[in-house]
Amino acid sequence: MSLKSHGLEPIPEETRRLVERLCPKGTTVTQLRDALGPIYSDEHFAHLFPKRGRAAEAPWRLALVTVLQAIEGLTDRQAAEAVRTRIDWLYALALPLDDPGFDYTILTDFRQRLLAAQAQECARSAAWKVSGRACARRSMPWPSRTPTGSAPT
Repeated sequence: MSLKSHGLEPIPEETRRLVERLCPKGTTVTQLRDALGPIYSDEHFAHLFPKRGRAAEAPWRLALVTVLQAIEGLTDRQAAEAVRTRIDWLYALALPLDDPGFDYTILTDFRQRLLAAQAQECARSAAWKVSGRACARRSMPWPSRTPTGSAPT
């Protein structure tokens, strides 16, 4: 996979309107997007991807999915399903309501790239900067899931 760098994408208007109508006060996920979204950008992860080849999912999105996955204690399969089905996740990831999502194995690949490049702190530190006290109290672990989507034993 190669990286075609994009800046942080705006939340599609249709997605924003639906979230505002259904959740006027927002959810934890939408509030995290509003706080974390600007911190992540593809440039933070550009060194993990080749310049040529099949286009990769936006790394800022994968980083945010990984954070949301850890907060909610989801497997890779459950996190990929949340990207397809949860309106607050679509909002957080700046995706249109009809976005098809991605295969859950992409999350494993992304974490392996982070670990291989010893770049896991790049994704974690931004989340902890914004929610430092909450994460410190919870001792939020970096999710580690097997390719089947289940937690390792």
